[in-house]
This record gives sequence, structure tokens and C-alpha cells, in this order.
Amino acid sequence: MTSLYTHKSSNIAKTWLLMSVFLVVVIGLGWIFSKAYGNPGILYVAVIISVLMSFTSYWYSDKIVLASTRAAPVTMQNYPELYRIVENLSITSGLPMPRVYLVPEQQPNAFATGRDPKHAVVAVTQGLLSKLDRSELEGVLAHELSHIGNRDMLIGTVAVVLVGFVSLLSDFFSRSMFWGGGRSRDDDRGGNNLFAVLALVAVILAPIAATLLQLAISRKREFLADASGALLTRYPEGLASALLKISSDPTPMRAAGHATAHLWLSDPFRGKAQTSGFAKLFLTHPPIQDRVRALQGMKV
Repeated sequence: MTSLYTHKSSNIAKTWLLMSVFLVVVIGLGWIFSKAYGNPGILYVAVIISVLMSFTSYWYSDKIVLASTRAAPVTMQNYPELYRIVENLSITSGLPMPRVYLVPEQQPNAFATGRDPKHAVVAVTQGLLSKLDRSELEGVLAHELSHIGNRDMLIGTVAVVLVGFVSLLSDFFSRSMFWGGGRSRDDDRGGNNLFAVLALVAVILAPIAATLLQLAISRKREFLADASGALLTRYPEGLASALLKISSDPTPMRAAGHATAHLWLSDPFRGKAQTSGFAKLFLTHPPIQDRVRALQGMKV
């Protein structure tokens, strides 16, 4: 099955590109605010933090995501059927056995995370186990294992930390400027005012830029993982049926945030996504009907 996973080199390159863009954005924000505040130390702090966060997102992003979802480890003893399905699919795909986690949520959903196949994690919700039959569960798990094989779960996991950090940084500076921290008491000349305006613009645009970085994670990876997972199980109908069940389930997801929404198999915010031509450009997932249609058209 290794022939299914042909995009790992390009995805590794995309990950480093994402981290490089993050560095540029944070350093740029630090430079603008150091000028607006008249304090060059802000730039130095921004550089140090951006470098530390880049390495943290690479080495520890899986732990951060698991902690944010309150996921607990799964073993052969406590969930034998789930463990055996993941083990069998891993052997079939030629991938190392990932760690398996259970998220205490009733919405049926799942995600994969980790920096490479040797440090990978597959997490499913309690609702997924209780609401899907075995063939549907196999389809979902094969999809997540395909993310691991394609190396694209690293991009999504790194984005969780980087996007969240940029948003927090912007929020911090916006609050500081609101309370007058960006005003210079000793220098009110045009140059300082110019950087104050640029800082205000940066506060507004930084969250948008962070969102665009997140959306830069191509939605094609979902179609690719759907196709690879269907080939792995030789039964596209299982995943198609699972997607239909998951998308129609109205149960809310408490553990999901906007920074982690793109990691899940299906958009965890039920009923909020619009599927007009313009709105599709800003979705973290392809519309379910498009994914199901592609699966139903597969011949395996």
C-alpha cells in the first residue's frame, strides 16, 4: 500500500513553508509594534517567541491537540475492537501502529495528528464508536491512517499551534492599544503616528492572515485521504455511509475550536457551513456531498 502515499515529500516541504511564513508574520508584527511603542525589545521578544513556537509546534503539537480535546489513550484491554481494527489496517497499509486515543464527546468524529508515522496518533470520539457500524468505523480509521501515510496530518497539526499563536498575539496587542499602551508620551511626531496606524492595521489583519494560513492547507488532502482510505479497505461505501451519518448528526462538539476544526474528519461545527461557490473558498473541509459523490464513483 505504500504506493498510495506519494505526496509525503511535497507535504514536508509545505510544512516548512508554513513555518517559514509564520516566522515572517510574527517577526513582521514584532517590528511594527516595536516601532509603534518605541521599544526595540519587542522585536527581539517576537523573534525568540516565534522560533520557540515553531520548534514547539513541530515536536509537541500532537500533545497540545490531545490535551485540548481531553483525549485518553486506548489499549487492547479497554477497547479491544477499536484497537484491533487500527492494528489490522496499519499492517495492511504498511504503517507503524499509531497510538490510539478516545475523545469524550458524543458527536461522531475523528482526527489524526503527529509529526510523522512513527509518532502518529489516531483519535476517535465516543460518539463515533457508538453510532457507526464496523464497516463505517473501518472506513473512518482508514481515512485517518491515510492522512498519516500521506504525511499531511503534520501540516494540520502544526497549523493548530501557529494559527492560534498569531491570533493570541494580535489579541494581546489590540487590548494593549485599546488601553493606550501604544501611545508615545514623549514623541507624537508623524513617524510614530504612522507606525501606530500600521500597528492598528496589523491587529486587524493578523487574524485574517492566520486564517488564510490555515486555509492554505489544501482541502484536496481530504479527497486524497478519502480515496486512499477507500482503497485500503476496498469498500468505499463504508466511508461514504460514515460521512453521511456524521454530517447529519446534530450533536455539538465542545472540544473543538476554530484553530483545530480542520483536523477533524468532518467539520465539527454542525450546520454553520454554507456551500455556495464563494463560501466553499473559506471552508476547512470539502462539502460532504462532494466527498460522498467521489467515493460512490470509485471502482476498487
